[in-house]
Amino acid sequence: MHYSLQRLRYSLPTLRRAPYNIGEEISHAGLSELGKQRVWKAQKRLYATGMNPAIAVHLYHRGQPVYHRVLGYKDAKKQQPLALDTPICLFSASKAVTSVLIHHLMTEGALDVHKPVAHYLPSYGQNGKHRTTIEHLLTHRAGVARPPKDVPVDTLFQQEEILRRLYEAEPSKPGREQAYHAVTAGFILGKIITQVTGKTLNDYLTEVLREPMGMVNFHYGMPHGREQEAAENVATGVPSFLFNRFLYHAVGAELETVVDISNRDDFKHIVVPAGNLYATAEETSRFFSMLLANGKYQGRQILAPETVQRATRHTGKGTRIDRSLYLPLEFSSGFMLGKDWLSLYGPGTNSAFGHLGFLSIYGWADPERELAGALLTTGKGMLGAHLPFLLALQMSINKWAA
Repeated sequence: MHYSLQRLRYSLPTLRRAPYNIGEEISHAGLSELGKQRVWKAQKRLYATGMNPAIAVHLYHRGQPVYHRVLGYKDAKKQQPLALDTPICLFSASKAVTSVLIHHLMTEGALDVHKPVAHYLPSYGQNGKHRTTIEHLLTHRAGVARPPKDVPVDTLFQQEEILRRLYEAEPSKPGREQAYHAVTAGFILGKIITQVTGKTLNDYLTEVLREPMGMVNFHYGMPHGREQEAAENVATGVPSFLFNRFLYHAVGAELETVVDISNRDDFKHIVVPAGNLYATAEETSRFFSMLLANGKYQGRQILAPETVQRATRHTGKGTRIDRSLYLPLEFSSGFMLGKDWLSLYGPGTNSAFGHLGFLSIYGWADPERELAGALLTTGKGMLGAHLPFLLALQMSINKWAA
């Protein structure tokens, strides 16, 4: 596999020349200044591993913004600093937003997640998929975790073609096995939304979330003319054969190819419901804070409480070893759920929900701590010195809000 000098360069510590920005930090009686400084120190230590050219963190506590700091470069090659309002691709964390749109449609009576996908998209019911439900797609049990073997990665840019291939695909143990659907389920869910509403996915997103919540970004892809505003992604760390194998099966390409594609303008022009929503850390954190408040933001009911509860509650399936990621995970109908011990959101986060994005991108809400947050990064590497520092940052945030 190609291992470039440029990739090695971004794996070296660069803290001393890293610019950073501090946003509005509202005083909060329940949070100490010392705790905030510990979070900032942990964020700087994560940056110092060299695995991420840019790191943005935003936190809400009890519905109020309490922390917003960005560190590093929007484009490291051009030495352009990351700004507080720089949009970053959320990759798989986009799934949380798409799932919420689906559940909102159910609350409105426009669809039922327990009905077969073929009820809304008759062409999907081929080759044993006639009983696959929308709920199966949301919980990664639809049996179409990977695109068909002969589908090149550029097919992602041809929506009708990727849909045709997925309609014709033969599922593997549909409804019975949990296997993370990296991009496939998103295309089907996005098509269901457009089929039911008669609107584009971005138009419906704007109607339900973006406009009512005053989002400037929060958009699948980047609007034409704004492509260069987005942060550049960078392949970093030590090459991993196993991770590249997973990526190849999941999207049809290895790490450096996926990263290169993610920086192309044509990628920013398409809609990938499971993987290319662009937002700032503040907007991502704002979305999860709204969910934490049972759908309410600044006194306005954005989503019905039952929409949030249905999307985030336990399904009764429990934690399983995911057959794509080979990690113990529990999914709600759209979110990755926390656990008491082994959890994406740190120890003692059994009630937390959120979603991971490629690779160390998180958006989450923690009801016990009354905390919502976002950690957005631009480094794409599995193996490196960053993992303990990533955990330390999450734990410092949780301790601050405890």
